[in-house]
Amino acid sequence: FEPVARLADLPPGAMRRVTRGDLDLLLAHTPAGLLAVEDRCPHMAAPLSLGELEGCVIRCPLHRGRFDLASGEVVQFPTTGGLDADGAYQPTWSPPGSEPKPEPTDLKARARALTRIRRLRYYPLRLRDDVVELAWPR
Repeated sequence: FEPVARLADLPPGAMRRVTRGDLDLLLAHTPAGLLAVEDRCPHMAAPLSLGELEGCVIRCPLHRGRFDLASGEVVQFPTTGGLDADGAYQPTWSPPGSEPKPEPTDLKARARALTRIRRLRYYPLRLRDDVVELAWPR
């Protein structure tokens, strides 16, 4: 375990990006406690640290995907659609009350349709003398 932040610098509701080598992690202080996950949206890898944290739910800054950091569940699938973690297809988002959008057929849209939501990857951390310590992978 290595120190990465002081608890005073990560009050309830706060997030912070920490980096070691090419690994960026998100520290979040949620109602469920402190946690560390990859600082990448499980959809298309945008930095979650640029998103919004409401309770335990983080919103991706790109495609409106929302993820529960406490459970790892998808709260709102990203607007681009695609595959969930189990491989089930989710269509492109349409505004409530409007007709569903037709499935696009160009190469970029087909690639989006095959993009899979990954499961959140958690990293162990602990609190020692008001210092947040993280177990970086080896």
